[in-house]
Amino acid sequence: MKCYKLKVYLFLLLGFLLFTGTLQSQNKYLNGDILFLDLDCGELCDAIESVNTGYDSLRFSHVGMVYLMSDSVYIIEAIGEKVQLSRLSTLLNRSKKPALHMRLKENYRNLIPAAIDYALQQINTPYDFAFIYNNGKYYCSELIYDAFRIANGYEPVFDLEYMNFKLKGTNDFDPVWVKYYKKLDMAIPQNEPGINPNGMSRSEKLMMNDE
Repeated sequence: MKCYKLKVYLFLLLGFLLFTGTLQSQNKYLNGDILFLDLDCGELCDAIESVNTGYDSLRFSHVGMVYLMSDSVYIIEAIGEKVQLSRLSTLLNRSKKPALHMRLKENYRNLIPAAIDYALQQINTPYDFAFIYNNGKYYCSELIYDAFRIANGYEPVFDLEYMNFKLKGTNDFDPVWVKYYKKLDMAIPQNEPGINPNGMSRSEKLMMNDE
């Protein structure tokens, strides 16, 4: 009988520790936190990451925004075929490398509720495979850029850059992008305005979350 009670106690203790660990993991996330990820999805991700470097010389090919709902952590992201709501674990399991967890500096946190509302309204908006700004579709960093721009009265919070699809130090287009846009049957949008995860991660409006 004592052995049975001990097993029950240990089982309950284990459950409590796991539950506590889950809560501690969830509690480090706040609405509007931004997670950057190296997807390791092959040559396309490598091409995205090679354009420039991100925070602390890291390289990223994806970004999503935290949304807390019903005591669970979700990510609003443009990935696959559309803008969608994913569980945090789904995002983190896409890469063997840890996500970079960043947070808006205090002066900009008042924008978060409106930015989340806007991003949620974009769920099921088609993914922007052409990476063209303001064409009625969204790629990952474009979604977050627009969400905070609109929340800020249409004044940008993050900075657009001129997109570059050429090999570093040359005037030649990266063959990956040549093949990619040929498949889309469109010209490479060299020097068109855009924003990628690396550039966004370097924004002075963001800070590392050290919790």
